Amino acid sequence: MKRIGVVGIVLKGDRETVMEMQSVLSDFSDIIAGRMGVPRKDANAIALIVEGSQERISALTGRLGKFPSLSVKSALTSFEVAD
Repeated sequence: MKRIGVVGIVLKGDRETVMEMQSVLSDFSDIIAGRMGVPRKDANAIALIVEGSQERISALTGRLGKFPSLSVKSALTSFEVAD
């Protein structure tokens, strides 16, 4: 079963970090249903709406969490949707 949730990212990094983060997001594009970004001078905020297995969503947040200049938090609903 797939779960629906939100992944919040705050990015405080250089262009290289942004490009690496984009690569990770591309790797997980199959579970990203929507994306909203708010550019800021000191830090950028990104909200992802995700729909996928808990394991796949955790893999995404785990990969993003390895970047020292990213702060990542996720919230999954108990709502499940069929594959």
